[in-house]
Amino acid sequence: MLAILKKEFNSFFSSTIAYLVIGVFLLINGLFLFIFKDDFNILNAGFADINSFFYLTPWIFIFLIPAITMKSFADEFNNGTIEILKTKPISNWQIVLGKFWASLLLVIIAIIPTFTYVYTVYYLGNPVGNLDFASIIGSYIGLLFLAATYTAIGLFTSTLSKNQIVAFILGVLITFLLFYGFDALSATINNNLVIKKLGINEHFKSISRGIIDTRDIIYFLSVTFFFLFITKTKLENE
Repeated sequence: MLAILKKEFNSFFSSTIAYLVIGVFLLINGLFLFIFKDDFNILNAGFADINSFFYLTPWIFIFLIPAITMKSFADEFNNGTIEILKTKPISNWQIVLGKFWASLLLVIIAIIPTFTYVYTVYYLGNPVGNLDFASIIGSYIGLLFLAATYTAIGLFTSTLSKNQIVAFILGVLITFLLFYGFDALSATINNNLVIKKLGINEHFKSISRGIIDTRDIIYFLSVTFFFLFITKTKLENE
């Protein structure tokens, strides 16, 4: 697994993918949080918090993470290298997990520079340091679980087509439906809480409050494992 992880991770930085992903992620957040004069602008909020960042990032990830994962298996299928990969002394689980952790590690590297937002808002507070750190820590933990789930979905959709663009579109569609689709459906059925809890957004918001509920963790782990499992199953049937 480590060999696959290293190979995939190095391939991100040997091309422009890693630099584009990190650059685009930070650029979009920077523009909305500090430049554009809108409701997301931290400097215009009148109070010190970075809730805007945690609202924007799940939506940015809907497009960014499928862009990272779209080539994971689609490229292997298209070039015919998947057969060579499967003949190596590694299991299908190791192949899937190696690609999964390489993609997730790139997302984590993109998130790390955003700690500067916390530092900035910390000193903007009145008094200095007037921040809800429990909520911030919970939100970052939620982002990690969210990123893991999106990555697992993106890996699965990359097994569905040899075309990377098709894999990307399918990844965006499924992550969007899981993140927002159940909220929209719930709103049409008298704000049904049971339906809402089937979606990612409700569990992400729950963790973001700073309360780590085992039900939310189990939800994210279950959805992530499910998509990794069907990715492995699809790989076995190729």
